[in-house]
Amino acid sequence: MNRQHYNSNTPWEPVAGYSRAVRVGNQVFVSGTTATDDHGSVVAPGDVYRQTVQTLGNVERALNALGVELRHVVRTRMYVVDIDDW
Repeated sequence: MNRQHYNSNTPWEPVAGYSRAVRVGNQVFVSGTTATDDHGSVVAPGDVYRQTVQTLGNVERALNALGVELRHVVRTRMYVVDIDDW
């Protein structure tokens, strides 16, 4: 089965050895997505709303690069440092 990888070119992917997203057949798996910009710098430290917007934008770019849209997502998993931010 054909496998496609999407790499965001941030410095963490080659260090940790992962791709932001991988498509196998009609399934896409996205991992390791945080509130970082194109250079790997954290966006809006301390602002959970702006970090969420950045993270979801990063996910959307990865999905779009593999021919998928946010409306196709069927499952998410999110982690927060402070449960009060949930």
